[in-house]
Amino acid sequence: MTPELVFMMGEFAARFPTDRKYAKNHMWALESSLHAPREEAPHAEREEYNCYRFGFSAYAVRLLQDVYFLDWSVTAPAAVRERQQIGFIESKKAESDLFAPLAGTLTRFNDALMADPSAINVDKYDGGWLFEMTGSGESLLTPEQYVEHLKAVWEVTQRTIKGQMNE
Repeated sequence: MTPELVFMMGEFAARFPTDRKYAKNHMWALESSLHAPREEAPHAEREEYNCYRFGFSAYAVRLLQDVYFLDWSVTAPAAVRERQQIGFIESKKAESDLFAPLAGTLTRFNDALMADPSAINVDKYDGGWLFEMTGSGESLLTPEQYVEHLKAVWEVTQRTIKGQMNE
């Protein structure tokens, strides 16, 4: 069993596996090292790059609650910039644009979620993954850094949830 870190969202314990990294937009990133030929020289030496599978963290899933619609505004493969809009999600609690967590190439979507996005709610760290992409991953956070980020934004998040931003 993978060790976890816990962040308390009021009475709800959001659990974060420590075998992956996290993005500030509340996605987890599970890395796998792949090798691919350089496009400009197919027979040249293979170069290594990082491939990540992304999904929503427990924090995001708790805030969204009951995802029922997911749509992508790009088609894989696609070069994307960090924070570029790549899709849209609707849930019981929120409607939100989805943004690329890092710069790179979005290589594949989890097609099963297009027919039934409920896996996001029930299997967020496995079958509920959203997409895969390649990139450097330099902007990703360790699990410990992500929990510190959550602590820093939690008060504002609570006010937003309660509709108290202007108080």
